[in-house]
Amino acid sequence: QVQLVESGGRLVQAGGSLRISCAASGRPFSTIHMGWFRQAPGKEREFVTAISRSGYAYYADSVKGRFTISRDVAKNTLYLQMNNLKPEDTAVYYCAASMDSMYGSTWYSAAAYDYWGQGTQVTVSS
Repeated sequence: QVQLVESGGRLVQAGGSLRISCAASGRPFSTIHMGWFRQAPGKEREFVTAISRSGYAYYADSVKGRFTISRDVAKNTLYLQMNNLKPEDTAVYYCAASMDSMYGSTWYSAAAYDYWGQGTQVTVSS
């Protein structure tokens, strides 16, 4: 079992920056793949970024160059640094985890992740 708790979401102006966090417990960080997804009102949950057990990162095209995923293994905490935020980035951001093997397109699928946090709201004003 993995427990995930996100924090740090808030209102920010367009062009601004924000870092959100996800504290994980229940398993050593080095044994789980981690990801960030987001869901805007009336839309499906979408992939944002993920990081493998070995530290390799994957990004959605819409955030590449603006968002950075990172982790602190000692603190079992996952981070999402978001720069140059746009109003279309407004969503509830969810932290997700998987202990299974991941490959190819599974990185980008919410169905491949077994554990989810409660979400943190990020609102970008224009």
